Amino acid sequence: MGVVNVHLERQEADYHFKATNADGLSIDIDDGTAYPDGKGQGVGPMQLLMMAIGGCSGVDIASILLKGRQRIDAFSIDVSGKKPDGVSPSVYEAVEVHFILEGDIEPAKVQRAAELSLGKYCSVSRIIEKTAVISYRYSVNGEAFDGAVVPSPE
Repeated sequence: MGVVNVHLERQEADYHFKATNADGLSIDIDDGTAYPDGKGQGVGPMQLLMMAIGGCSGVDIASILLKGRQRIDAFSIDVSGKKPDGVSPSVYEAVEVHFILEGDIEPAKVQRAAELSLGKYCSVSRIIEKTAVISYRYSVNGEAFDGAVVPSPE
């Protein structure tokens, strides 16, 4: 069984932490909503989840496409999560991931890679799917394609 170790240390601001992994790489985490000006000094924990699903699925999709001999010249991902206001805990109820790719890429292969990633391989999506409906769409060389709602495994 793999073990993931991280260390968080509170910084000078009340809700600001620096999180560091075992390799010494770090990220600032803060809750901007807790400050009068609405600005923190780091990424919010719930924003980190959206970044995590984008990063996890992005790595999967890049791997699948490259193994399929697709040439990726540019790859970006937009993630949008919806959660209710004024309740605690406020968990995501819907997440949409938009994959934007440029290169010598067959759109059908992007669709298949997205389905494999979000529905099977991406550990983060498997966690988020417990509370949220996950959907995706994708664009290849400026042409937009409809994706689908990712079915939850039974």
